[in-house]
Amino acid sequence: MKKIILSIDGMTCSACSNGLEKYLNKQNGIINASVNLVLANAFIEYDEKILNQEKLERFVQEAGFKSLGEFKEIKSNSNNKKQKILFIVFTFLAIILMYISMGHMVNLPTLKIIYPHSNPINYCIVLLILTIAFIVYGFEIIKNGYKNLIHKTPNMDTLVAIGVVSSFFYSLYSMYMIIKGYNDYIQNLYFESAAIVIYFIKLGRYIDKISKDKTKEAIQKLVEITPKNAVIKVDGIEKNVTLDEIHKGALVVCRPGEKIAVDGEIVLGKTHIDESLITGESKPVLKTVGQKVIAGSINYDGYIEYKAEKIGKESTISDIVRLVVEASNTKAPIAKLADTVSGYFVPAVIIIAIITFITYLILGFDFATSIITFVTVLVVACPCSLGLATPLAIVISEGLCAKNGILIKKSEILENAQKVNTIIFDKTGTLTYGKLKISEIINYTSLDNNKLLQLVASIESKSTHPIAKAFTDYLNENKLELLPVNKFENISGFGIIGFIDNNEILLGNSKLLDKYEIENSHLDDENSLTKNGNSIIYVVKNKKIIALIGVNDIVKENAKKVIESLNKSRIETIMLTGDNKATAEIIGKELGINNIISNVLPSEKSKIINDLKIENKYIMMCGDGINDSPALASASIGVSFNNSTDIAMDSADVILNNNNLYNIIKLITISKKTVKNIKQNLFWAFFYNALMIPIAVGLLKPFGISITPMFASIAMVFSSITVILNALRLKDKK
Repeated sequence: MKKIILSIDGMTCSACSNGLEKYLNKQNGIINASVNLVLANAFIEYDEKILNQEKLERFVQEAGFKSLGEFKEIKSNSNNKKQKILFIVFTFLAIILMYISMGHMVNLPTLKIIYPHSNPINYCIVLLILTIAFIVYGFEIIKNGYKNLIHKTPNMDTLVAIGVVSSFFYSLYSMYMIIKGYNDYIQNLYFESAAIVIYFIKLGRYIDKISKDKTKEAIQKLVEITPKNAVIKVDGIEKNVTLDEIHKGALVVCRPGEKIAVDGEIVLGKTHIDESLITGESKPVLKTVGQKVIAGSINYDGYIEYKAEKIGKESTISDIVRLVVEASNTKAPIAKLADTVSGYFVPAVIIIAIITFITYLILGFDFATSIITFVTVLVVACPCSLGLATPLAIVISEGLCAKNGILIKKSEILENAQKVNTIIFDKTGTLTYGKLKISEIINYTSLDNNKLLQLVASIESKSTHPIAKAFTDYLNENKLELLPVNKFENISGFGIIGFIDNNEILLGNSKLLDKYEIENSHLDDENSLTKNGNSIIYVVKNKKIIALIGVNDIVKENAKKVIESLNKSRIETIMLTGDNKATAEIIGKELGINNIISNVLPSEKSKIINDLKIENKYIMMCGDGINDSPALASASIGVSFNNSTDIAMDSADVILNNNNLYNIIKLITISKKTVKNIKQNLFWAFFYNALMIPIAVGLLKPFGISITPMFASIAMVFSSITVILNALRLKDKK
């Protein structure tokens, strides 16, 4: 099986995308096809033994559209200005057409040369010319409508095409009779109905297009944030190059205020980096030698040189765009339901229109009344709003997620996240930072903690022990300078020694105190730190204990608030970890997680999840390591982080790009609002059709309520506008 995303030209509405999707899925060799109207592409899974790209593109052409080759990037429509001018011209022509055809009915001044009663033939010719102009303007609607009918996938365009062509040819017949001298047929001209129906369909699509362009904003921002040029160093000489000229391993220079050109690792300097457009993290992050930088982020205040690691399609930005595009090309179950309903709805409307036409003739109505009622039913029932209801809300929500640093791989996640009733967290690297940090300080001196830790970190910087990194990280984060250290010595199993300003500093565990015969009167403080799961470091200055420092794998920022919020929402939280029971319970107690499962092997994690799913638990699993990947794959929804192992990210359905646990709550909230919005959209779409079809059929004529094709098209446009405006409300959700 092979996958490809093709860029598609010629899709103007949801009916087009649904028609193309149905046609592709009927073809031998295509396993699954999903067409995205908003991004104008088709995601196709196919058997490469049967098909290739050329054959797939031929299928697209047969369905009435054009393939622009493999999808590479999101592009805004370059014809926007031309389309806008064209629309303005036809708005002016529509006003003229309405004035000529109806002005005389309300006693508006009319040119005698085209007055219907004194010069009916001239009147007919002018209406015919204007109507032909509108038919040319909306010819793709008629063409697509009949192509879809031939392919047995009738859609909205089919309804419009049948209605417009029927009223146009009947009007031609009436014009023929007028030319023969039967002036009474002037009442049977419906040229303006055919033209105005096309105009309002185009109006709806123009508004629809504006809304679709807005939904691309978050993704386009990601595509456009990388700079076009960069500065690299070659043999010590700086050189301006384009991004295409940067190769892996190149040394790239970035000064304050400039953007990072490609993903890489800092080899010289330090700075604060603004990654907000990529990760959603609002605060600039301190980056030093050995740390990664992401293309598109902004160098805030320092000079750095970094080695290029990921370029082109391998970059973080490309990954984000690819994930969002792929997610947009999957369909949530609720979207598939709407597509299924539309598939039955269109043929049903055609049948209702035909039955109405025949019934009117049987009941003795004239042919003109029967054909116009037939056209009205077809036009008023166009399921454009039904087709827009789900995909528009989904794509807007995906853009909202991407803007917040939440990358989802499948659209169904947006529907299903709101079902989550149990969230399982791995401990190390998920609830905790996964690396040692200074958690508690008991300071027995008059020095402030920064001065004390500057002293300790200066000596620890000489050590290779894992604990040392906790101190050097603190030094970098707080912009503290290293103090000169003399006579450094590592005492294996005990600690380290160094001299600062001729003062002897000892750092180590309680065994170090025994070795140097230093009295320890701080056992209660040591026990207190130990109970909290800390590793203890005694700080001794000139044979006197001056501080106790607890080093621990501390919990992540916001972790406690996230757990509290989930508990309030009645979502069960579980810690599932391979760590020992004592350590797990300390972290669990701190966070407020009561259900703790410890000493678990990776294979056992997925079994536990499957057992919980049997109990009707809809489970979200959050993890970051290789050992979490089976569990992430087994969960209803797997969540990982952008600094996780590759296999964990591959196994997950959602990646939190800023490593912020609070985004789990954001995802669930966006999911709830999205599903609610989709249900509202579907309600309005179904309510509209349920209300308007009986009126179009004429069931309310005894009460003086009826409509013409022209007013039917206006009503249809308002239905679509209602759905579009409701979906766009999602963009304002905080």
